[in-house]
Amino acid sequence: MTILVIDAQGGGIGARLVAAVRQNMPEARVIAVGTNSSATTAMLKAGADEAATGENSVKVCCRKADVIVGPVGIVIADSLLGEITAEMAAAVARSSAKRILIPFNHCDNVIVGVANFNTGALIQGAVEEIKKL
Repeated sequence: MTILVIDAQGGGIGARLVAAVRQNMPEARVIAVGTNSSATTAMLKAGADEAATGENSVKVCCRKADVIVGPVGIVIADSLLGEITAEMAAAVARSSAKRILIPFNHCDNVIVGVANFNTGALIQGAVEEIKKL
């Protein structure tokens, strides 16, 4: 299974996702794509098998992934402080991969009806969903 982790800004969420997937599913191939080099570096240090940076990398890797995981902002153009371009959001949304999106209420996007869990619980929930696949 090829799992694509996408993150922006400092890559903190992505790094935690990579580490959790690596710990729970060591046989999985984990690819990390950051919208910037800081995010990419953080995910690579957390144990990603491969990593790349930028819009084109998101577009290419979305075509190859079985699962895409990241904050819900990866499917919203201009989210994550403007780091998600319209093309990135479209690539994630159009991918045939299963998308597991973590609901963070930030950057002017509020997801109604979602309890305000701590980050660790959200990441563990995402890993549990991946394991079901």
